[in-house]
Amino acid sequence: MNQTFTVTGMTCGHCEKAVTRAIQDVDAQAQVKIDRSQNKVDVESTQPRETLAKAIAEEGYAVAA
Repeated sequence: MNQTFTVTGMTCGHCEKAVTRAIQDVDAQAQVKIDRSQNKVDVESTQPRETLAKAIAEEGYAVAA
């Protein structure tokens, strides 16, 4: 299932890697595409939206509802 998150606080490539790693720690098969300029994170995953949002937030990034 494809889900799009609005994530603020990503300012560099390290941020993108941290968000990707957090998502893939929850779902190793997740496909993650990040558009930092638009604050968008597209995730193809079978995990619930809340689980993925929590993983991103735990890395220190704000996830809009």
